[in-house]
Amino acid sequence: MGKGGGCVPSKKKPSSIAADDSPTNAPPLPIDNNVAENAAVQSTSPPSISKLKILIVFYSMYGHVEGLARRMKKGVDGVEGVEAALLRVPETLPPDALEQMRAPPKDDGIPEISSAAELTAADGVLFGFPTRYGCMAAQMKAFFDSTGQLWKEQKLAGKPAGFFVSTGTQGGGQETTA
Repeated sequence: MGKGGGCVPSKKKPSSIAADDSPTNAPPLPIDNNVAENAAVQSTSPPSISKLKILIVFYSMYGHVEGLARRMKKGVDGVEGVEAALLRVPETLPPDALEQMRAPPKDDGIPEISSAAELTAADGVLFGFPTRYGCMAAQMKAFFDSTGQLWKEQKLAGKPAGFFVSTGTQGGGQETTA
């Protein structure tokens, strides 16, 4: 790219957009009084807008990602017109393995997502999971694998989504997990 050819306009070149680009010889637009009266009537009644629903779907063995998910929910709920719901991905490890790993019990106040089809009811989704050596946890991978039919049928196409990850060490794989 040469001088001034990038995204930022060159300071040396005058702007190609004039201060007043409105056509000088354009005919005036007719004003319909009925439209103005209808607009005034419509603006006095508040529109009934339903809240946008954001699902925060996460997996957390030791509670770290759950803490992040709760903070995400607090942030989403703080936006007017938006509400969040926390959903836990089902555990795949047997209870005795979790006990040997000293994993704390799961919060019964956060329901498990019953099926991937629940994602279609949301307006957006945030996914949270721990990083294990640069990969997502197997429990989350199993959940994502269960969404194949939804993608095949394009039921999630155009639905905004984001994710957040956590690990116990710096450089523990967040960048490769992302």
